[in-house]
Amino acid sequence: MAGRPLFAFVRTNYFCKRYKFNERVKYHGFTYYPRFPDQKDPPYEPTKLLMVQRVKPVKGNPYWDKKLLKHFRLDGKQNDIAVVKNIPEVNAMLWKIKHLVKITPIQCPDGMPEEGDFEGTYLTEYGEFRVSSRLKIDPKQIEATETFIKDERKFDVETLRKLLRLKWLSGW
Repeated sequence: MAGRPLFAFVRTNYFCKRYKFNERVKYHGFTYYPRFPDQKDPPYEPTKLLMVQRVKPVKGNPYWDKKLLKHFRLDGKQNDIAVVKNIPEVNAMLWKIKHLVKITPIQCPDGMPEEGDFEGTYLTEYGEFRVSSRLKIDPKQIEATETFIKDERKFDVETLRKLLRLKWLSGW
């Protein structure tokens, strides 16, 4: 060991791939270096909406992270959800707080809802935007509820509370 030079113990990294300037592919906001020079990415249609859920606490983060969380209205409860557009400006903001949130693309397995289908829709925790015909409300039920609320023969809350209290106090 004493006879060997010091640089003989230093490992050189022979497996480090050095990329050339012309091998890069520029995308909006970042540079991508493909594994093989002639490699082409498969066609991919990105989703239009993203579901953003906060998974880390706000406390202990710098003010610029808190400001972005407040911008997306994720500064309330821990598992609050925000639905945002999948555009480069929003993605740049989400990149700064990616360590605090979980980002899920919203898929529409039943197709995009039509203009009148918004009553029977719900968003699952896995990012699926479902359209269900069972959740649609019958117009007769809406009309019956409105007539019940506007019925003048029914006691209002204050009168009913007063009469029941007086009946309780009388005893007979």
